[in-house]
Amino acid sequence: MSAPAAENTFNAWAAAGPNQPLEAFPYDAGPIGDEEIEVAIDYCGVCHSDLSMLNNDWGITQYPFVPGHEVVGKIVKIGNHAQNKGLKVGQIVGVGWNRGSCMHCHPCMSGDQHLCHDVEATIIGHHGGFADRIRSHWAWAIPLPEGVDITSAGPLFCGGITVFNPLLQFGVLPTHRVGVIGIGGLGHMALRFLNAWGCEVTAFTSSLAKRDEALSLGAHRVIATRDSEELKKIAGQLDFIMVTANASLDWDAIIGALAPKGRLHFVGVVPEAVPLHVMALISKQAEISGSPTGSPSRLADMLAFCARHDITPQVEHFPLSKINDAVEHLHEGKARYRVVLDMNA
Repeated sequence: MSAPAAENTFNAWAAAGPNQPLEAFPYDAGPIGDEEIEVAIDYCGVCHSDLSMLNNDWGITQYPFVPGHEVVGKIVKIGNHAQNKGLKVGQIVGVGWNRGSCMHCHPCMSGDQHLCHDVEATIIGHHGGFADRIRSHWAWAIPLPEGVDITSAGPLFCGGITVFNPLLQFGVLPTHRVGVIGIGGLGHMALRFLNAWGCEVTAFTSSLAKRDEALSLGAHRVIATRDSEELKKIAGQLDFIMVTANASLDWDAIIGALAPKGRLHFVGVVPEAVPLHVMALISKQAEISGSPTGSPSRLADMLAFCARHDITPQVEHFPLSKINDAVEHLHEGKARYRVVLDMNA
């Protein structure tokens, strides 16, 4: 017998169209699925991907659109088949960019659920976490270990895993010299991870006004991305360079900074095609790659690493009553460095 309709009514905040403000939007979520859990949301991060979807920058947004994919809250309901999977009512969990995957294809069975052909993004084709509740497949609801701050953990479930996953994926070692391009929502977390990882960390930034802050976040040195003389000084030195910025740069100089067998890795979506002279790679056996977020097991690894090293994103909090102000704050580039909504404030 189905639960009463009111039990399945979620109170969300949605935009009716591109560049429209978020307004109250109650909707019927229907009965909980057998493999799903339901989370009462306490905090939700506001990500640049939310902005892109809000304004239909990628041409795939369905309106009314409910953003939010950096969710942290307590489990309030568990589907029939999700029972006895290690989760329990009242447990604090996070849900990130993905809310589900098929769990039977080769990537899923190999532990790469985020690469599943049928992976379900939390805010693509579904209503997201700017709401009082949300549902996901039980495997994508990741418990927060003791020592991880619930109030700032939301951004870890998108931005955090995006910069953490490559460290394991490509075998970054504590002995490596690593560069991070862009000291923003992604880059500031990458600096903290890499410093705790044991690497020598170079921060690349378009604004040297961020120099002191970059050093405090974990960088050992800071270089201006548009200073050709500084870039020449580090030619051939870096084992791994992570690009978190969405900017066009002097890619010849950046690739030139790679050491033999070095890797240039993209997690930021640069606006234009990256010009490439193949000999620059061949001569030093270098590589170029990119990656999205990460699997449930990698999310759990990241949270455990954060708890062990006391790593938290640098966040600014907005009460739910100021939800449109929070979105505008991020849109204007004022966030330092992630924005979190307090859903009960």
